[in-house]
Amino acid sequence: MSNADLLQRSLAAVWHPCTQMKQHANTDAGSLPLIPIARGEGAWLYDFDGKRYLDGISSWWVNLFGHCNPRINAALRAQLDELEHVILAGCTHRPVVELSERLSALTGGRLGHAFFASDGASATEIALKMSFHSWHNRGFDKKRDFLCLEGSYHGETVGALAVTDVAIFKDAYAPLIRAAATVPSPDARQARDGETPTEVARRAAAALEAHLAQHHATIAALIVEPLIQCASGMAMYDPEYLRLARSLCDRYDVHLICDEIAVGCGRTGTFFAHDQADIRPDFICLSKGISGGYLPLSIVLTTDAVYGAFYDDATARGFLHSHSYTGNALACRAALATLDIFREDDVLKQNIDRAQKLWNALAPLADHPQVTHLRQRGMIIAFDVKSGDPAFSRRFYRAALANEALIRPIGNTVYLMPPYIISDEEIAHLGQATANALNEALTQ
Repeated sequence: MSNADLLQRSLAAVWHPCTQMKQHANTDAGSLPLIPIARGEGAWLYDFDGKRYLDGISSWWVNLFGHCNPRINAALRAQLDELEHVILAGCTHRPVVELSERLSALTGGRLGHAFFASDGASATEIALKMSFHSWHNRGFDKKRDFLCLEGSYHGETVGALAVTDVAIFKDAYAPLIRAAATVPSPDARQARDGETPTEVARRAAAALEAHLAQHHATIAALIVEPLIQCASGMAMYDPEYLRLARSLCDRYDVHLICDEIAVGCGRTGTFFAHDQADIRPDFICLSKGISGGYLPLSIVLTTDAVYGAFYDDATARGFLHSHSYTGNALACRAALATLDIFREDDVLKQNIDRAQKLWNALAPLADHPQVTHLRQRGMIIAFDVKSGDPAFSRRFYRAALANEALIRPIGNTVYLMPPYIISDEEIAHLGQATANALNEALTQ
């Protein structure tokens, strides 16, 4: 099979997400090439014509330990001979139990009840519904509103869009959405003259406090992406905001939901991003990297207090949400293998060195006249590009592919989020490919 053969078949049959399909069909300089992928190995993807691309974004942030990882592959082969799937309503199985136990242990036992779904948007909807329903069961019927940060992104289902503040995602469906209120983001790029990231965080927290003081009686929960608001351009902020938000939610009797879908599983340098603030939320949402990029899986962890609000003889007081593939045995086994690699390879410690090398590879770009806000948190590094070209992101994407790298900017924000198995040579390649692609995109 050739690239051309599969490409034509794909264009005729597959509707790709977050893409204007006409851009895939076009072939001009402003188009968005569709790359037929034949196989993956480690940090690399290979097409049918033998070209290779370093996966600099971990295939939409899910692939933690490289493509076709031998240890995860072996775990899945073993699970295939035991159990592929069983209904979780009325049945249970070993992988889902062990995964729930191990995730609870990672919270120090503070969040010990795992509710399973398949994708990130489902996880955020579950957390929102759980929060509202738990308040209702406790007799606080007025607590039915939600609060999110400006620029937040929590998924694209109708429920998740209610707490998403990225225009391109929410505006088209505004008539369908019961939008949440927003409070200022602690994005460190919004610093005033002489202001530190910590001071930006405190200023944003003061605005949060003012809102809660006035509206807390009707607010069920505040939902945040801890430390990095990814889809709104990798907006990074100081952990001080999470510390203050936790304190304010406690004071005003509001749940705190940490959407760790994009930032969890070690991306920020700790397994949970909120660990860096030394807090625990009332809900944790996980997806993306939890299965190592192998199978759809999402999980919501919550507290004894929330769980207890549903514990009753009446079915109507139970939590009402289900998916056919809830707690899929294969997905849970992939997640267990992923956690095994974290433990056996001391990944978080090893990533300290990888993160420094990633910074060193990108640091020269700070002197580029059109680059601003070069920033990093753990294994995520990003910078903004001063360009008025509406096709900049597509031009950069094409140029990166020509330099053997898969890098897909968010608007004018270029970011790298490579898998944790990336070698020193591959980091150097990624840094050079990024620099080359930037210059080529700006001069086209």
